[in-house]
Amino acid sequence: KFRLRDEDQTNPVVVGDRVTIRLNEDDTGLIIELHPRDKVLARRASGHQATREHVLVANVDVVWIVQAVRHPRPQPGFIDRVLVTAERWELSAGIVFNKMDLLREDDDEARAIMERYADLGYDVLRTSAETGAGVPTLRERLEGRTSVVTGPSGVGKSSLLNEIEPDLDLRTGEVSERSKEGRHVTTNAALHALSGGGYVADTPGVRSFGLLEIEPTELAHYFVEMKPLVNDCRFPDCTHDHEPGCAVKEALEDDGAISAARYASYLKLLEALRTQKTEKWE
Repeated sequence: KFRLRDEDQTNPVVVGDRVTIRLNEDDTGLIIELHPRDKVLARRASGHQATREHVLVANVDVVWIVQAVRHPRPQPGFIDRVLVTAERWELSAGIVFNKMDLLREDDDEARAIMERYADLGYDVLRTSAETGAGVPTLRERLEGRTSVVTGPSGVGKSSLLNEIEPDLDLRTGEVSERSKEGRHVTTNAALHALSGGGYVADTPGVRSFGLLEIEPTELAHYFVEMKPLVNDCRFPDCTHDHEPGCAVKEALEDDGAISAARYASYLKLLEALRTQKTEKWE
């Protein structure tokens, strides 16, 4: 028995929580204490609970954002939302681009997206659950740590984990031929022990990822390429979209230190924070 930590949360106990339980004579247990969380991966809840916090997993070291290079196509808007969240909560983050066996010669956009995040210094892995390519590298990254994999349905999160740990035998789904979007197969988050050491949390497919506890004037601090520039702006509360003397806009226009795609993503997130709306990523 316990009190709800915070009425602004949707879920008082989540995967990864450390708890004290009391064992009953009938081999059931009762949670009697929730221990403080170190770090969490959380987003703004959706629907009628959009003002509340929805914690996906607690006490993790690393978040891996899984995308597919095709079927469904990569979603940089989603990637940026999770990266901002990871930076905000001081979580390490990496990106896995799966289904590399489907990459075609003319998939220039997917290649550009992969290069964009690698150039920013993020750990970018290229994998194929179908052929096994890149899976040993991902396994090495997961071992000895507590990680979470997150991403839209259909990108192959569960398939990759089955390749890494076959005994998990996680359910996998197909991508709709009509919509090119995945169908939800993983319905609840679960924490799995790895035979090589460490744990990995598999999460259900996520369609939206609203930001939490970030003020519009703080957002640039969580874009790794903008953070070193914000103190050089003329105004301390610069939001980097209209103010004169903005070092971020100068870097965008003069030397290409900030990509146009990332800046456009920043502006979209800035507007979402200003209106406090959780928008479906595009």
